[in-house]
Amino acid sequence: MINTEQNIDKLYKMTEKCEICPRKCGVNRFKGQKGLCRTADKIFIASRNVHTGEEPPISGTKGSGTIFFSNCTLNCVFCQNYPISRLGNGKEVSADGLVDIILKLQDKGVHNINFVTPTHYSAQIAEAVYKARLKGLEIPVLSNNSGYENVETLRLLEGLIDIYLPDIKYSDNGIAFKYSGVKDYVEANREALKEMRRQTGDLKVNDDAIAVKGIIIRHLVLPGNIENTKNALKFIAEDLSKETFVSLMAQYHTAHKSESFPELSRSLTFDEYNQALCYLEEFGLENGWQQEL
Repeated sequence: MINTEQNIDKLYKMTEKCEICPRKCGVNRFKGQKGLCRTADKIFIASRNVHTGEEPPISGTKGSGTIFFSNCTLNCVFCQNYPISRLGNGKEVSADGLVDIILKLQDKGVHNINFVTPTHYSAQIAEAVYKARLKGLEIPVLSNNSGYENVETLRLLEGLIDIYLPDIKYSDNGIAFKYSGVKDYVEANREALKEMRRQTGDLKVNDDAIAVKGIIIRHLVLPGNIENTKNALKFIAEDLSKETFVSLMAQYHTAHKSESFPELSRSLTFDEYNQALCYLEEFGLENGWQQEL
């Protein structure tokens, strides 16, 4: 049986000598020290709104109650949200303020509460969700994350997160280090995806085709890196499940520091995205969504 209050305490203790993400910086964020995520103990939120641009079972007809957190545990050279993830744009919010935001979004009729880039705030989010449920939160809670997660942190979030929407960015650690500054993305990501699926299973929807529980995995196809895509999709099919819902994204565009990398300084081609679609078929991944290029 899950002891949620005890798990929240453990998450806060992990933050005191920070091991929340796989980087495990070891800084005491509650003494004002900042880890590689550039975050101490304060919560910073860049935006909170009703978002209609997510996958169909997430946005549905009423939208997703999206909360964008400032900063990030990765350092992606192609990040399209770098003013938020790298520059830290956002406003400070108290823990109780986060609870209020959650409940006000629910009052707007959204289908879910969607935490975007939440990893480094795992302890605070866990506490806020717990308190919000005591105050009437009834809709599903969604973790929209980079897939670079510490399995121990995920285990302590069990029961608080209903839907996981992680990335599988890389299938090669050399590429991960080159583009995102971490050397262990592949191992951390694959173990994390297994844990997320263990907790929630494959995607489940209600009678209105709205997600209520499960996992959807996103993969952004990068120009000049089609083998990266191939092996990422192969892992999903062979090590998770061919029933996994995959969102194969074609929305890459140059941003942040990507023009410093020749292969990333151009748009994705039709041939590259079509090849990615062929890999979906080759590996039997029939559930999910594609984008227009």
